[in-house]
Amino acid sequence: MCSPGSGGPGEDASVEFVYCSGAITELLKYGPTDLHAASRSPNPPKMLILVIPGNPGVVGFYKTYMWTLYQTFIQRYPVWAVSHAGHCMPPDTYDMIEDASVTEKEDVFGLNGQIEHKLAFLRKHVPRDMNLLLIGHSIGCYIILEMLKRDPELKVVKAVMLFPTIERMACSPQGKVMTPVLCRLRYVFYLPIFLLSLLPERLKVSIVNLALRNIYAVDTSIIPATVSLINVDCAANGMYMGSQEMRLVVERDNATVRQHLSKLIFYYGATDHWCPVQYYHDIKKDFPEGDIRLCERGIRHAFVLDAGEEMANMTAEWIFDN
Repeated sequence: MCSPGSGGPGEDASVEFVYCSGAITELLKYGPTDLHAASRSPNPPKMLILVIPGNPGVVGFYKTYMWTLYQTFIQRYPVWAVSHAGHCMPPDTYDMIEDASVTEKEDVFGLNGQIEHKLAFLRKHVPRDMNLLLIGHSIGCYIILEMLKRDPELKVVKAVMLFPTIERMACSPQGKVMTPVLCRLRYVFYLPIFLLSLLPERLKVSIVNLALRNIYAVDTSIIPATVSLINVDCAANGMYMGSQEMRLVVERDNATVRQHLSKLIFYYGATDHWCPVQYYHDIKKDFPEGDIRLCERGIRHAFVLDAGEEMANMTAEWIFDN
């Protein structure tokens, strides 16, 4: 569906760093970069497409996906992504934390803090009457459900839930492996990550390329985002959030799903070790009238690695259908 005119995922992107809830936050934007100013223009955008990432919540992973969406909608709607608090490596002029008292009090790097972080971002950067098309990936889907529950006045017209980790995370095949790592052993990884962070940038890129060598047709736009994870603060914040995911994402929030079912599109993976096919069958049984789909294309949970464009074209088709 996408027929981009020229350039690629990085061509029209605006990258910004801001403090939100007292923590460094990276924004990736296609289209207008100031929606408050744009809303006062003669032809204001009617909707914002906002991507809520998985964990790690690095927006650079979604460049191809977002750019394809932006081009597919003929650049009519801005497409933004907001990182998770503290998951991005701050520029030299920024610190990881602006106000330690705020981040500590609100536990901004924890799962609940990350949900409130997204609501705080919307309050500050997006006009209240702006229509929203939310796209969540993995734990981003759980965050979207919580956003819908906590702020019923949000003008969400549609929410697309890609590979949604919204229940029984610790019981999933991957969760059984990662729960002890994230909850009890994560500190063991801090020293090796710190030592790797001291390596020259060129060597880090080589290590990342080596790690991704077995992925056919890997999206090269994700390389800088992957390299940015070789940072002990970013890694620690991501693993801390992950440890809370294992403990807190247990029961599916059926009340919120039911309340907003007409707005929701779920897309489950057929070989997803974070949300296995049984979870698809369970939610399909509980909500037979819902728009709940099972992947037939063999796309992996981490679709950004090699299927960002394909996933974006599918997303656009679903939205057009609606």
